[in-house]
Amino acid sequence: MFSKKHDSTDRQFNSSSTGSTFSVLGPDIAVSGNLAAKMDLHLDGKIDGDIGCAALVQGEASEVTGMVVAESARIAGKIKGSITADVLVILKTARIEGDVTYGSLTIEEGAQVDGKFTHREAEVEAEPRLMLAGGTEAI
Repeated sequence: MFSKKHDSTDRQFNSSSTGSTFSVLGPDIAVSGNLAAKMDLHLDGKIDGDIGCAALVQGEASEVTGMVVAESARIAGKIKGSITADVLVILKTARIEGDVTYGSLTIEEGAQVDGKFTHREAEVEAEPRLMLAGGTEAI
């Protein structure tokens, strides 16, 4: 008879409870600092800092000033900095000023890249190793 009626303010929303596997930074977002995401990131805003994520989808109006490291990246906006991705797609609207390191690469006609391209062989997963100065492996 006197049960509490639940409304939307009683719920907790986070990625684990909603099952969300990506984060979105909209066009009205500007971040000054580094971003690290364990999952995928969809970026339409401006970032002044480095980005590390599983997969990056960059919108046409997006701008990044910093290094991008991702397992996969789909670039459509501006990047001033280096990009490292196992799977990289550079769309025709992309404007990149920096070096590009990739495992596999697709570039649409019209994309602009001012930097050096380096192909990276797929790394074999191994246990992390501690390397000492001079290239000696610590045991």
